[in-house]
This record gives sequence, structure tokens and C-alpha cells, in this order.
Amino acid sequence: MDHSIFNGERGRVWHVSWQLTLGRDLLRWPSLADRIVGRLISANNGEGRALLFYLVLPREIHVISRMRPGDPPSSLAAGVANVIGKWVRQADGLLGPVFVAPFRSEAIGDLESLCRDFRMLAWRPVSTGLRDGPTNYAFSALRILLGLNLPGGFRAGPLFEMLGSKVPQDRALIRRVMAEPPTALDVLQWELAKDLVPARGTLGPGGMMTRHVQGSAAALVAASKDKSIDGALRILVRWVEVKLGLQGGHGLSSNGGPEGARGRALVGGLALKLGLCSASSVARHFGRAKATLSEQMAASGARKADQAILAIPMEQIVREAIAIAMHAKETGGA
Repeated sequence: MDHSIFNGERGRVWHVSWQLTLGRDLLRWPSLADRIVGRLISANNGEGRALLFYLVLPREIHVISRMRPGDPPSSLAAGVANVIGKWVRQADGLLGPVFVAPFRSEAIGDLESLCRDFRMLAWRPVSTGLRDGPTNYAFSALRILLGLNLPGGFRAGPLFEMLGSKVPQDRALIRRVMAEPPTALDVLQWELAKDLVPARGTLGPGGMMTRHVQGSAAALVAASKDKSIDGALRILVRWVEVKLGLQGGHGLSSNGGPEGARGRALVGGLALKLGLCSASSVARHFGRAKATLSEQMAASGARKADQAILAIPMEQIVREAIAIAMHAKETGGA
């Protein structure tokens, strides 16, 4: 494995994606999908670039690309979106935007992240209901990487060179990575993190709200009963209650004493750190004034015991919070 590709010495690996607006369908014309694949390949043929994976779905386009140091994903994305957008408008004759956003991108910083995205993309035609198996889909690099299709312009070499093994071993690695299909929870968490679906809630200024959540916040939303920001916040509240020993009818919403104020402040601090929601949304959840919660959060941030709680890695907090919620569900708790 050439780890320099992940630390910026020889460039960066990016997952770049585009999502089409409702009513557009790239697979309505197979010839259009073929042209799009060709454009993805040619856009990655520049100096210092290499296309490691591609996937074209009816309303999604994904590429994993290696780019030279200092080459931002926007330099790749703009050229792709402009050309493909023009083709789509010519094909379907519809006015208006072609893409929901100009593009979305995320740097891939290690082999684990690369394998996770490979797994989700390999199974994406299945999770979206297009196919019943990951290797039965034409508009993906997967079959070429596994030696099931001829290259057709896509070069598998850059990925295999990066993985650092011989081709048979690398293909075996890809098969191991995609051996286990993602669960519905895995799919939703990934979709939330990639901003393919928004996290929804009822804690906005006017009630309903949508928000892009990533990482641990996406995991909380996906694990919640109603798959919402509200549900994720309830899971986080329960973790704080357990951490502070507030059980037996002394929950944070009803506790008007100093322990309740402290707990609500911790929830606010953790929600902000997670990127789950704003302090205003936390205040609405508890039925408290935002100014009051902000004062309590400031006091909490200066308290050593609370600093220790806020310093716990978010991945650990979310893992424990989800475990508490799952245990309550299994035992019939609230």
C-alpha cells in the first residue's frame, strides 16, 4: 500500500459526486450514460490525475479520483458538470437546473475510508433497487476492476498500483470489501453523510427543518427511531442523562434544577460539536429560551467536569448513545 497517496505527498484521493434534480434520468438513454462514462474517463486523463472508480445511476454520478497536490476537486467537477448538463438538457428537453448542487466532494484520507466508499458504491445499484446483485450493473467500474468486462477506456492500473499488490490479490481485496451487503442503516447513514438525502426535523424556526449532517451526526440520525434530527437529539439526551446519573423520572426536559440546566447545556455543546443542530434547535427541544441555554452552555464550557465530558471523542459518545438506545428498545424502554 502506497500511503503517500493519502497524506498529500503525491496528491489526494477524492470522492466527487453529482445528484440530478427530480425528473431527470440518465439511464433513459443508454447512449447518454455511455457518453457520460467517457466524459468521466477523459476528465481524469490530465497530468497527475487518475480515475479509480466511477458509477453512473439514474440520478447520481460518482467518481473516486486521484488528483495532484493542490488540484482542487472543483477543477474536475466544473468541467464534468458543464458538459454533462448540456447533454442532459439536449436529451430530455427540460428547462431548469440539471444538478441539485454544482458538486459534492470529500477527501478520502485512508484505506479504511476508501474501502468503505468502494463497498457502498459497489452495492449502490442494489440499494437503489436497480439490480439484485452488485456485479450485474453496466455503468460502473466494478466489473472492469474484477476482470469481468474489457476496460473500454477505463484503466484499472492506477488503483492496483496504489493498493500495491499484484492484480489477483487486489481483486481479491475488492471482493472481500464488497462481500457483505450494507444494511439499511448503513445505506441511510452513508446517504446522509454524502448529502444525497437531507436530515429532517421539526426544531427549525418555523418548525420543519432540513440539514446536512456528516459522520457521527449522520450515524445518530440513521439510528434514531424516526430517522430525524429530533430522534438523534433524543438519543444524545439519553446519553447525557445516563452520564450524569439522571434516571427515574428526572430527565433533562422536566428537571428544573441545576443538574437539569447542566445536562441541557451539555446536550447543546455536544449537538454543536457534532454538527447535529444549532443551539436554538436544542433550546426548542427542551422548551427553553435560547439565551438561557447559551448562558448555561458558556458556564458548562468553563466547568472542568463538563470539559472532560465534552472532550470525549464524538465517535465514542455516539457509539455509547446508540447502544443505550438499542438496549432501551430491546427491553421495552422509552
